[in-house]
Amino acid sequence: MNITTFNAFKSRNYRLYFSGQSISLIGTWMQKTAVSWVIYSETHSKFMLGLTLFASLFPSFIFSFLGGVVSDRYNRYKVLLVTQIAAMIQAVLMTLLIFFRHYSVWEIIALSALLGLINAFDVPARQSLVYEMVDDKAVLPNALALNSSMVNLSRLIGPGLAGLALERFGEDICFGLNAISFIAVIGSLLLMRLPAFVEKKHTKNVMGELKEGFQYIKRTPSILFILIMLALISLLVLPYSTLIPVYAKDIFKGTASTFGVIDSVIGLGAFCGAIFLASLKPGRNLRKILAINTIIFGIGLVLFSHSTYYPLALIFATLTGFGMMSQITISNTLIQTTVDPNMRGRVISFYAMAFFGMQPLGGLLIGSVSQWIGTPDTVLIQGFITLIIGILLLSFLYKNKTEPVTQVNPASSEI
Repeated sequence: MNITTFNAFKSRNYRLYFSGQSISLIGTWMQKTAVSWVIYSETHSKFMLGLTLFASLFPSFIFSFLGGVVSDRYNRYKVLLVTQIAAMIQAVLMTLLIFFRHYSVWEIIALSALLGLINAFDVPARQSLVYEMVDDKAVLPNALALNSSMVNLSRLIGPGLAGLALERFGEDICFGLNAISFIAVIGSLLLMRLPAFVEKKHTKNVMGELKEGFQYIKRTPSILFILIMLALISLLVLPYSTLIPVYAKDIFKGTASTFGVIDSVIGLGAFCGAIFLASLKPGRNLRKILAINTIIFGIGLVLFSHSTYYPLALIFATLTGFGMMSQITISNTLIQTTVDPNMRGRVISFYAMAFFGMQPLGGLLIGSVSQWIGTPDTVLIQGFITLIIGILLLSFLYKNKTEPVTQVNPASSEI
């Protein structure tokens, strides 16, 4: 690690954003963990875990296009402020639902879907606004890399805290702490001093701007390739996370704390990977690193899939988290540092679609497959799929090694 790892902290607005978002994300991961645990405890159904993931992400897939247009047309700061307030209201409603104990699984799923709808507008605005938060635009990759560290550190802390809270205090505490955590991020946004918003004249309607964004991606093969790869990983591999409660409860015969620990060590691996990428010197070939880390991701899944010795499984889960982080991290870096600023919101919305849209479909697929062949074999197959994708990436790079490759600083952010 070197001093350049923290260059983005020189910008006051980014420091405020980082501090507020860090607290809020811990609450977010606590709620995610609590939702999975409550759903599986109530239903004992792997399919319902996949359905919950579907409900929480699919609305983002449906409306992310519109969210991207909104981000490009209107004041991103105000859009972000509204979405964060809306997410806080959703967290309060979830807390009240659990607190009064008169709830059904479908009510939890419905509120998860509401959050997915909010995220469709939140993600493009939040990702695009980071560019305006940094004073020196040259440190944008570093700011995005620190975002990744923040996201994955919260994933390390949040599930662990959730596991303890679930056991000692109950589910409503997890949801309540998440609602309170939004005060930090909303407060940080209100303290920012951003450049005055300059409204641009729009000659196209919403559908016209959506088409313009799609045509831009088609004309930019490097971005199109990244989006296709992320979509495949999101559909076939990333939904493995929905099966973690099965490992905690059924395979390791554990409790909510066991679930929290497994999720936390995945976050630990992802955090280490984010710090590794943030500390790379400029000019490294990120596509090659992406291919290698995809293979590491696959190896981690294969080793974890049939692990029955808990301490060893935690090591494999950490390795999995390290490789998994690169899928979103490097993809976001390559897009954010090459996209036309006028297309930023719309391209990020397609990026969000590849992530949010494929994961819920994959969640249903993986949930159904695991019901049929069992959880360990399902995760094993996902590991082999990941290895194949990584090898294909390396093969593609080898065949095209004479062509110029975008080389930028590493970066990432939450999705």
